[in-house]
Amino acid sequence: MLLEISDLSSHYGRILALKGIDLRIEQGELVALVGANGAGKTTLLRCLSGVQPLSGGAIRFDGADISRMSAEGRVAAGIAQVPEGRQVFGPLSVEDNLRLGAYRRRGKGVAADMERMYALFPILRDKRHLPAGTLSGGQQQMLAIARALMGAPRLLLLDEPSMGLAPLLVAEIFQTVQDLKRQGTTIFLVEQNATAALAIADRGYVLETGAVVMEGTGAELLADDKVQAAYLGL
Repeated sequence: MLLEISDLSSHYGRILALKGIDLRIEQGELVALVGANGAGKTTLLRCLSGVQPLSGGAIRFDGADISRMSAEGRVAAGIAQVPEGRQVFGPLSVEDNLRLGAYRRRGKGVAADMERMYALFPILRDKRHLPAGTLSGGQQQMLAIARALMGAPRLLLLDEPSMGLAPLLVAEIFQTVQDLKRQGTTIFLVEQNATAALAIADRGYVLETGAVVMEGTGAELLADDKVQAAYLGL
C-alpha cells in the first residue's frame, strides 16, 4: 500500500469540507476521484500535499504517518501535485519551469529526466526557450505534468487536468496519463470529467459533499446506474 487515508476530516473555518474519508492507493495503480464542483476533491488533494491542515484522521505514505508533515517534506518523500489551472511560472522559460520541478534533486538523473520529458512532450523541446506564459492551455498542462515528474515522484497527484481544454487535447492528456501509468507511475487523478477518468482508472471513488459515497473498479463505477445518472448524463 503506497497511500492510505483513514477517517480524514478537514475544515475551512467552521465549515466541515471533508468528513470521514477512507481511501487507499496501491503502488502502480491509477485511482480516480470524481464528483461535482464543490464536492471537496481539490481540498482532499491539498490535504495530501500538505497545504491544507487535517482536522482529524491520518494519512500514511509507504507506511509512515505524514499527517503533520510539511508540504516540502512530502515533496521530498515523493509526492508531487499538478495543480488545478496548471499554474506554470509564466515569465520563466519552459526549461526553467522544468528545472524548478527538480529543485530538490542533484546529479546526472536530472538531465536524463529532462530528456525524458522532452521525449514525452516533444512540443516542450521545440519551445523550451520560450516563456511558459506564451504556451497554449494544452501545452501548459503538458508542462505542469512534466514539471511535477521532474521531481521523480512516487505518487503523482493530478487535479482536473482536462479543465478548459478542447476535446482533442483532453484525449491527448488522458493518453499521456495512461502512458505514465504503464511506465509504472502511481497516479491519483481528480477529475470532473467522470467518463474519461473512470475509463482509464484501475479503481475509483465518488465524492459528494465531502464524503466518499461509492467506490469500486473504474468499470464498475462506469456501469453503475447512480453514477451514470449523476455524472455521466445517461
